[in-house]
Amino acid sequence: MAAAKRTRRKKARRNRARKRRQQRTIQLMIIALGVLLVGASAFWLLRDPSASAALEYHPEDVVYDRPLRAVHEMEGAKLNEIPFLPADGPQPKIAVSEDFYNFGTVGPNDVVTYEFAIFNIGDAPLTISRAYTTCSCTTADFTATIIPPGKVSIMTLTFDAGYHDVAGQTVRRGVIIENNDPTQPEFEIWVQASVARE
Repeated sequence: MAAAKRTRRKKARRNRARKRRQQRTIQLMIIALGVLLVGASAFWLLRDPSASAALEYHPEDVVYDRPLRAVHEMEGAKLNEIPFLPADGPQPKIAVSEDFYNFGTVGPNDVVTYEFAIFNIGDAPLTISRAYTTCSCTTADFTATIIPPGKVSIMTLTFDAGYHDVAGQTVRRGVIIENNDPTQPEFEIWVQASVARE
């Protein structure tokens, strides 16, 4: 009888200890989830809304003047020095339709394109002085390099999956846009593609 009581007490102690461990685990999971939610909320609230603003435009807003093809020429000559404007006057402000696009899965020899809209939401002309890509497999064609306030340049990005042997890999490629927005003089746009083996 005494042995049975001791066994029941030991079992009850083990059950209480197990419940305490489970409660601690649940509490830690709730805290971790809360930290994650607060971090995600802070990211969305504090990030620069012009980085990938959901902006709309009409065909008549697109500028076709002084086009540019960006290639992988990081040390290439600039079109001209960045024409920053006096700090106390009107300024340009760059914004894009999106700053990242995922092509998803592409074939090992596919050539894919995607259009990005480059907006000037500022009060002075936005000038693209130079643009280059992070890899020779990627090019970007701009309809214009001088964008008046309220207007848009369309950038058509082309990714050639067969340029290098990247079959079976997920790759990221970017375009760096040097411009006269004093807050974002080197603006980056990225794409990603998962290249199939066959």
